[in-house]
Amino acid sequence: MLVIAKYSIFAVSKNVSFTFAKMLTLQSFTFNPFSENTYILYGAQGKAFLIDPGCAIHSEQVKLRDFIKEKGLTVEKILLTHAHIDHVFGLQWACDTFALPVHLHPNEQEVLERNPLDARLFGFDFPEFDGDYVFVDEHTILHLEDTPITLRFVPGHSPGSVAFYIESQHKIISGDALFRRSIGRTDLYKGDYDQLLHSIRTQLLSLPDATEVHSGHGAPTTIGEEKRLNPFLQIQ
Repeated sequence: MLVIAKYSIFAVSKNVSFTFAKMLTLQSFTFNPFSENTYILYGAQGKAFLIDPGCAIHSEQVKLRDFIKEKGLTVEKILLTHAHIDHVFGLQWACDTFALPVHLHPNEQEVLERNPLDARLFGFDFPEFDGDYVFVDEHTILHLEDTPITLRFVPGHSPGSVAFYIESQHKIISGDALFRRSIGRTDLYKGDYDQLLHSIRTQLLSLPDATEVHSGHGAPTTIGEEKRLNPFLQIQ
């Protein structure tokens, strides 16, 4: 059984559950002024992956920490779909709290390290990341308890974007590559519109239509819906 739940500091929405052969739970939190989706993926044995920790302020960090504590979870890995600032507001806190390195594509290290500069462009300060890296790419296979998770390389929104595909559960965590009825912006550092469209078409739209897409912002969707209804994907 895979349970999809929405946990937002801005709004309350209903939990939705889906039953499968094995049980994983995907819990989403909506954090920070950019309304970024942070995910915790966990199994029946209490092992968990924390994906894109965007908790920007103490109260958001407390919500995330309390959820993990209440569920009795052990965070085994911290993963990034990409390293834009809205997805890493809570990265230093998470790495320090759980004594873990961050897993990211090597092309994202530069993006992560330039966040203090990008923050100044938005008018605020952001500290340099002080932690360890573990590099992953499209050849990496992660395991959460008994469930394999493969990586899809989807550059374009950022140079090292990856999506986490749970094939047995028909779910993909897409970061900011693909949204419900939209796609990621490409006007940021090393963004590339043509590359993004190529990534989406070859790495995401090639998945079964029933695959659920859980994005870095906004509501979930499916591959089939986006093939039919996403205006950016109707352009040849």
